[in-house]
Amino acid sequence: ATVVHKVNSAGAILLGKMNMDAWGHGGSTENTDYGPTKNPWDITRVPGGSGGGPAAAIAARMCSFAIGEDTGGSIRNPAGWCGITGLKVTYGRVSRYGSIAYASSFDTVGPTAKTAEDCALILQHIAGQDPYDATSSPLPMGDYLSHIKQGVKGKTIGIPKEFMSEGLDSEVRQLVLQAAKQFTDLGAKVEEVSLPTSKYAISVYYLLAPSETSSNLARYDGIRYGNGRDKFTPETMRRIMIGTYALSAGYYDAYYKKAQQARTLIIQDYEKVFSGCDMILSPVSPTPPTKLGELISDPVKNMLADIYTVTTNTAGIPALALPCGFTKTGLPVGMQLQGPMFSEELLLQTGYAYQQVTDHHVQKPQLS
Repeated sequence: ATVVHKVNSAGAILLGKMNMDAWGHGGSTENTDYGPTKNPWDITRVPGGSGGGPAAAIAARMCSFAIGEDTGGSIRNPAGWCGITGLKVTYGRVSRYGSIAYASSFDTVGPTAKTAEDCALILQHIAGQDPYDATSSPLPMGDYLSHIKQGVKGKTIGIPKEFMSEGLDSEVRQLVLQAAKQFTDLGAKVEEVSLPTSKYAISVYYLLAPSETSSNLARYDGIRYGNGRDKFTPETMRRIMIGTYALSAGYYDAYYKKAQQARTLIIQDYEKVFSGCDMILSPVSPTPPTKLGELISDPVKNMLADIYTVTTNTAGIPALALPCGFTKTGLPVGMQLQGPMFSEELLLQTGYAYQQVTDHHVQKPQLS
């Protein structure tokens, strides 16, 4: 993979691969071939998914950073539930060459680390156009580290009212609003905004992403890449069947085409909001980390764990997840900053400013 070659060339020491939901299909790192990963803050709970292994390892101080993919929240959801920092980049900012495609128009490769500064350092080495990835952007990279200390004074941060309403855990809501107050103290202006079509995001994502995965995984048919069907988990088979159904001739217009039209409306909503504010603040997940077995046994609840993250992948914009506190029982809670296309520099400097006045990111789980 191009990204692995880049971190190798920069002198990183690669320790190995870590556990995840198979094919990126899941939000708890229980849908795996190696057994569930446990959250180091409470081993009766999940670390999030699909990239829960890297997040748990970073939280437990087993490694400094990890490279993962974010298709609908697979970097940010584990970052939020493990109390670390994760960056979902703009679509095309980092090469996807060498990674197995889940949903090709949603997939992004990015870093997970303890801090926004670490994420900036890693992004500086992995971003950029790649001749092996036609979807990688030719636009110039930012200078992510040099500008990271510029602060947020004078910036406008919007909080979507749709992301702070029904279904959001009260402690998560309180901690995100406390973070908003800290941004105000740092000199930013915080105001309420609206993303009315975000209510369609889960439906749009779980029609379009499975449609793309049903096409991408069709290559494992026993002719070209070997037959892997016996290795598909129930969750993966569920998504393949949903996608195949949505793409079938009798239902294409009713489902796939309509979902693509709704995707355009979501993108337009973001463009409208960003015409009046610099970035958006929201929760990463609607609840603190869930118990083992809770999400994998309930497909609908599993999907809804992504309700605040899939909008960014649908729109192709960047988002930075970082810890904003802990529940009364000591579970980490994450927030995310979302920005316009190619605004990684702004998000990282905002996250850095927040982490200079808080200590959530330096807290460690008690490991026995």
